[in-house]
Amino acid sequence: MKYVKLGSTGLDVSPIALGCMTYGEPSRGGQPWSLPEDASRAGIKQALDAGINFFDTANVYSAGSSEEIVGRALNDFADRDDVVIATKVHGTMRPGRPNGGGLSRKAILAELDASLTRLGTDYVDLYQIHRLDRSVPLEEILETLDSVVRAGKVRYLGASSMAAWEFSKALHLQKANGWARFVTMQNHYNLLNREEEREMLPLCLDEGIGVIPWSPLARGRLTRDWDDASTNRSGGDARSQSLYGQNSSDPEIVDAVASVAADRGVPRAQVALAWVSKHPAVSAPIIGATKPEHLDDAIASLDLDLTDEEIVRLEAPYTPHGIAI
Repeated sequence: MKYVKLGSTGLDVSPIALGCMTYGEPSRGGQPWSLPEDASRAGIKQALDAGINFFDTANVYSAGSSEEIVGRALNDFADRDDVVIATKVHGTMRPGRPNGGGLSRKAILAELDASLTRLGTDYVDLYQIHRLDRSVPLEEILETLDSVVRAGKVRYLGASSMAAWEFSKALHLQKANGWARFVTMQNHYNLLNREEEREMLPLCLDEGIGVIPWSPLARGRLTRDWDDASTNRSGGDARSQSLYGQNSSDPEIVDAVASVAADRGVPRAQVALAWVSKHPAVSAPIIGATKPEHLDDAIASLDLDLTDEEIVRLEAPYTPHGIAI
């Protein structure tokens, strides 16, 4: 495994991050397709054995059980200083109760401590706001995040899907006030949704922000025929339906991926991931793996260099999409 710097930081990460929304008790948190602990541990161990050191989870994944499973597995299989643990804050953890989610100072401080407990660690390497909480003053959010870095509970800060102007404003406030800055952007980017190429990715390149895209395979839509609903997740993932399939160009793009993959003699996932990884702003796409071959394909994609002609074939059918975060 050849490691890369995370954006303009000195942090070495694998160029593939293991997305841990896949790992969590199916009976908790409304993600019935997630893997229980035994299967999750096998996937995490496979990733570690392959040299992946970057693990991304969130407090809301499977109602906290993802953090619990990931924390136990990493504590059992790895040296804490050898892995980069990323988690996120924003979603509602205590439904119907005041301050049960969001990004107030009270919520951030409480949820970070809860995440640390579940993960079984004293610090998080990358602490990300899962979304922007527009009901809280931006200065309150940013100053609180700075305080947890200064307290030693967090090493680096990251953000997730928002408008580029909002991210730019946050970076400006952090610089102006001497607060710890966001070093990553976890956003929605794949062959079926390339809207981030307009403003967010150029901003990240200019500011030295490491991009770690979520859903680089479009929730698996890029890895199989468009009308194939045979997987456990495809049949019960309403979120996938809201993100993809709204544009007539989507099936054409899926066909283009299939065509390039067939010509290369490789699985479609390798082609779709290689396309995402080629963007100079991207540090490490976040991939989900429910089967060993999913991780194998992700790693193999790092050695797949697409030709200019193949890139044109993959990109040509694209039409503008609505915002989907």
